[in-house]
Amino acid sequence: MTILTTLKAPIGMGCWPIGGAMFDADGSTLGYSNSNDKESIRTIHAAIDSGINLFDTAAAYGAGHAEKLLATALKDKPDTLIVTKIGFAIDESTKKLMGEEVAPHTIIPAIDRCLNRLNRDVVDIVLLHLNDLPLDQANAIFDEMDKAVEAGKIRSYGWSTDFSDKAVAMENRSSFKAVEHAMNVLSDAPDMQKLIHKNQWHALLRSPLAMGLLSGKYNAGQSMPSDDIRSKTLQWMQYYKDAKPNAQYLDRFNNIRELLQSEGRTPVQGALAWLWAKSPNNIPIPGARTVEQIEGLAGAIALGPLSETVMNEIEALVDREQDWNESMER
Repeated sequence: MTILTTLKAPIGMGCWPIGGAMFDADGSTLGYSNSNDKESIRTIHAAIDSGINLFDTAAAYGAGHAEKLLATALKDKPDTLIVTKIGFAIDESTKKLMGEEVAPHTIIPAIDRCLNRLNRDVVDIVLLHLNDLPLDQANAIFDEMDKAVEAGKIRSYGWSTDFSDKAVAMENRSSFKAVEHAMNVLSDAPDMQKLIHKNQWHALLRSPLAMGLLSGKYNAGQSMPSDDIRSKTLQWMQYYKDAKPNAQYLDRFNNIRELLQSEGRTPVQGALAWLWAKSPNNIPIPGARTVEQIEGLAGAIALGPLSETVMNEIEALVDREQDWNESMER
């Protein structure tokens, strides 16, 4: 557990929302709405001022744009930590994701492009961004990442996956240090958590706020903007349905909302506190695109994890259909 020894707070900033517009090859939106580059840079600086020095991004976010924003905002801040992801071919000019990029000979060039966009000589962790890639292909990619470690381009690598049966196959790789998986108070992931902590990997938690549903600002009939990823019907999109918050998940949230707000917390602070109560080694990566959002998230740090009593009360009320291990989020 040496890669993140300079982590200043048990939380990172997710950079998908600041990537702005991005599309699949057919032109369907894959980004978040209402991003603004100047506000994004202010948000990154506010994160640092609030004690957050870990930033989670991907080549796919904004088709390279989020990485470039980080390069601008983190100039002359070499002590900040960056996690990025590869696995999708991107067209920076059209902001399109052009499909999977998994051939072994493409991996080191993809890492080099990340380094160029990030304006860094080395990146702390590179993750495979493909949730359910067959193991033979994943192992070939990680063989190339081993070469990148040896060349000093990356310090370590890992996998953004919700499938513990895939992650377990990486136990003998010495430079495999992290799993980024979905987990929140509405969707637990006990099998993956056990595996991660057994191997002393870094537990980077995406969707810690259920893609914003746990913010408490959405209601069942509210439509998401058409240029927002949450307006799309996708196999892995469980928190939003038909461009609206999933009423079933809103009901679960409303059942526990008061408990999440214990000791003066906001709902999002309570959601983060639930993850820290599950394990002090959990590092949630909530997305943020405004100063107000990141300062609110950072406010959870001083409040710490939820109490055992509140955790037990939440567990008695929340009704989870399945673990995220079985989901198809990428």
